[in-house]
Amino acid sequence: MALLSPAGVWKMKRFDEKCVLVTGGAGAIGSAAVRRFLDEGAKVAIVDRNAEAAQQLAQALGEHAVAIEADVTDEADVRRAVATTVETFGGLDAVFNNAGISGAVAPVHELPVEDWDTIIRINLRGMFLVLQASLRAMIAAGNGGSIVNMGSSMAGWDVLAGGAGYVASKHGVIGLTRVAALDAAPYGIRVNAICPGVIETTLGVPAAGDGDFKSSVQHFADRIPLRRIGQPDDVAATVAFLASDEARHVTGADWLIDGGQTLQSWANAPAGGAFPKFR
Repeated sequence: MALLSPAGVWKMKRFDEKCVLVTGGAGAIGSAAVRRFLDEGAKVAIVDRNAEAAQQLAQALGEHAVAIEADVTDEADVRRAVATTVETFGGLDAVFNNAGISGAVAPVHELPVEDWDTIIRINLRGMFLVLQASLRAMIAAGNGGSIVNMGSSMAGWDVLAGGAGYVASKHGVIGLTRVAALDAAPYGIRVNAICPGVIETTLGVPAAGDGDFKSSVQHFADRIPLRRIGQPDDVAATVAFLASDEARHVTGADWLIDGGQTLQSWANAPAGGAFPKFR
């Protein structure tokens, strides 16, 4: 259903009476997705290990948002978060499996094992636990559903020097997403992954060497064919589409949201400083 806003712009309401869970829901991308789902009529569970941030966001957004403190690496926490969502809203129709970290950066031969374990525990084990608990709830309800994994990022398509743990976890989530899509299809449940490139958050774009965040943003933008870096709302829009019935025939996919960033290679940008100028 679509409604006409006071400004005269058609506003979609694809999630009327739908119940949605978002992990990492208090972060930049997570909160953008939370707002998008709420704007389109959903009731949303904001799941985050930062209880204070999640609660503040829920209070600011109104009665259709609820905060749930949970650590996605803890199986009991994850099960409780999913169960609380179902009990609070009466069901679970869509999940944005978003929580993750970038983790330590070091060459493979120098990366401490404990840092590797931390990245894999959060980015892959956490993804699996949320996926598993959500699938169980959806299968039990018998109404189908949609799960969108934030596991892949552009690192699921590419490699990053010094990013052994991060890249391995992201490649792992692509495989996990595809297997889960196959396993869940008989129940009418779709599972997809999104693959953002550089997104304008303090996690996605670290400050430049001089501490200037804006100059760092421009540096990345110069390397992207569309000449801009992504915004959290760009990611939220894709998540909402994949979670909606408009994507009812899409499952097992990993969608790039990178402005063409992964199209660039030495062959078409040998100078390395910027993508070739438009002619």
